[in-house]
Amino acid sequence: MENKMKILVINAGSSSLKYQLIDMNGEAVVAKGNCERIGIDGRITHKTGDGRTVTREVAMPDHAAAFEQVKQALIAGEGKVIDSLSEVSAIGHRVVQGGAKYDRSVLIDEEVLRDIERYASLAPLHNPAHIQGINAATAAFGKEIPQVAVFDTAFHQTMPAKAYMFGVPYAYYEKYGVRRYGFHGTSHRYVSARCCELLGKPDGEGTRIITCHLGNGSSIAAVKDGRVMDTTMGLTPLDGFMMGTRSGAIDPSVVTFIMEKEQLTPRQMDDILNKKSGMLGISGVSSDDRDIAAAVEAGNQRAKLAWDMRTYEIIKYVGGYVAALGGVDAIVFTAGIGENQDVLRREVLEAFGYLGLKVDAERNAVHGREAEITTADSAVRAFVIPTNEELVIARDTRAIVEA
Repeated sequence: MENKMKILVINAGSSSLKYQLIDMNGEAVVAKGNCERIGIDGRITHKTGDGRTVTREVAMPDHAAAFEQVKQALIAGEGKVIDSLSEVSAIGHRVVQGGAKYDRSVLIDEEVLRDIERYASLAPLHNPAHIQGINAATAAFGKEIPQVAVFDTAFHQTMPAKAYMFGVPYAYYEKYGVRRYGFHGTSHRYVSARCCELLGKPDGEGTRIITCHLGNGSSIAAVKDGRVMDTTMGLTPLDGFMMGTRSGAIDPSVVTFIMEKEQLTPRQMDDILNKKSGMLGISGVSSDDRDIAAAVEAGNQRAKLAWDMRTYEIIKYVGGYVAALGGVDAIVFTAGIGENQDVLRREVLEAFGYLGLKVDAERNAVHGREAEITTADSAVRAFVIPTNEELVIARDTRAIVEA
């Protein structure tokens, strides 16, 4: 049974369903794909481990319909990788918000489902989609197959109260759970653990690491002895530094000031801060980092301002975490921008020359693969470590199912 364990990893978004089938014997990806535009029209892209790709336009009114497509892609047609669904031993789900209750991954039962629903007000774009994904998986695979929830917030639950509480009346924490939760936890967990291995301290003891997950949504975490001490995202994934379309941390009065001037409802203001701000809002060009970089090259001043603002904010957070950790042994870059944007990495790291950190220009020219990007005599080490959230979810699922 152990050698044949295959785990299906699911990441259900509001209009998408990403999946990977991982053979835990060797941790190889057997197939992966994405169902997009669920509820609009629908497209599935399915790729096998041996290089076959199947793309189909097919109506997917909801997540249940999307799961049927995933099922068919795995067991039939050009992209077939297994003979029957019984070869799938368990399903692992990414769940964005697990509140303060879940500090680790758990087997999904009725209570866990209710809790995910209860925390939906803290992650309205994500948790409802996760519930649909879990229910659709049950409908497609039956109630017998074990399903595991792996929470984005879990890794950050080691933060001390002084780091996670906000300076608002304590009653709001008691009534509504208003506090810092942090996100991208599965990614921060994977890359910080890998960094500990690279530092020769696999148990994490005695390490001070700052992990930078930089994508369209971005966050930074301060990790000491393998445990999170602080992170940039807060109650929701809007906090921290400027992102693709998100404002990051701003003076709270800006929110009420603009709402009054523009006669906006909370929902409208939320939409502006989450979808129309950040790199897009400042540059007026795009939320995509590649478009911004091209516009900067072409001499666009607002694109340059957006770029410089983000770099400066990242430097401030990393510098603050160096102080909070009492020094730093390594800085890690991961996710789409972190793994591929060497100019941004160089600009951030050069700010820490005063710590004796030295960037190696040649090593830093790396894109999308693991590398140490500082010189041999650098007092602080820096790495690019591609994240692998799906593998973490698969490993947790296996551990829980086999326990």
